[in-house]
Amino acid sequence: MLLRVAFFVLMAIALVGFGVVAWVALRPPAPNPSPIAQVTPADPASPAQVNILVAARTLTAGSMLKPEDFVARAVPAPDNSGAIAAESPDAVRTLTGAMTKHPMAAGTPIRDGDVIRQTDHGFMAAALRPGMRAVTIAVDASSGSAGLVWPGDRVDLTLTQTSTDPALPPGRRVSAETILTDVRVIAIDSQLVQGAAPTGGDPHNRTVTLEVKPDDVQRVSVAKRLGILSLSVRAVTPDDTAGGNTTAPGNGQAPKGGSVYARDVSSALSGDPPPPPPPPPQQRTIHVFHGSADPKEFKY
Repeated sequence: MLLRVAFFVLMAIALVGFGVVAWVALRPPAPNPSPIAQVTPADPASPAQVNILVAARTLTAGSMLKPEDFVARAVPAPDNSGAIAAESPDAVRTLTGAMTKHPMAAGTPIRDGDVIRQTDHGFMAAALRPGMRAVTIAVDASSGSAGLVWPGDRVDLTLTQTSTDPALPPGRRVSAETILTDVRVIAIDSQLVQGAAPTGGDPHNRTVTLEVKPDDVQRVSVAKRLGILSLSVRAVTPDDTAGGNTTAPGNGQAPKGGSVYARDVSSALSGDPPPPPPPPPQQRTIHVFHGSADPKEFKY
């Protein structure tokens, strides 16, 4: 009897041990602990950016600045080095037409000390080349190329005049001639430079200052009394094959061509003699005699 009890106890212990082993073997594995998140310190704030004006292309000393010669560029605030801020409307406006004091490479920040503006004292004397003179003429919006002329451009100066001499045929009473070629524009009325409507004065009259040789000052002075002066902009390249002017740029040479008259432009004023009037219709005459009375004359 005792042996039987012992057997059952051993069997029970074996079954419990087997059940524990089976439970351990069949139990799903415990999930891995979550990794500790790595906290990355925040990057320090980048320095504030400011927009400054820089040279858009390589500029030589004495260049007259145009709007396409400078652009805005964002740089860190500590690196602006006193450059002209692009957000300053007055600075940008007065920079157009200013003259560079020294050569500037593309991308170089533009500072107030790098240029001399048209409003600065001594601008005109600094802008003129040695031996040249400055002369100012009045033009209207259309004869001034409708606001397309900028300081630094090279232009031709044309005189158009009308004669009141009744002895002249109609085809020669209006004429035009180019009195100067390849002259440099030094300054233009500020409103015309901006391409905006003027705020005061006559909205049709503008002034343009040209760089000419001393002998040409008298030519321009006389031309201003004779008629209307107009400007035509020349190409950037100095070789003007169309006009036949092979003179080096900037000499302001007087052209070799003659005047153009109204008859050269309009065939109605060509001066050809008018066609003769048609001949009058031929008339016939008959005489009618009636008795002794005098004959009667009939024309048809």
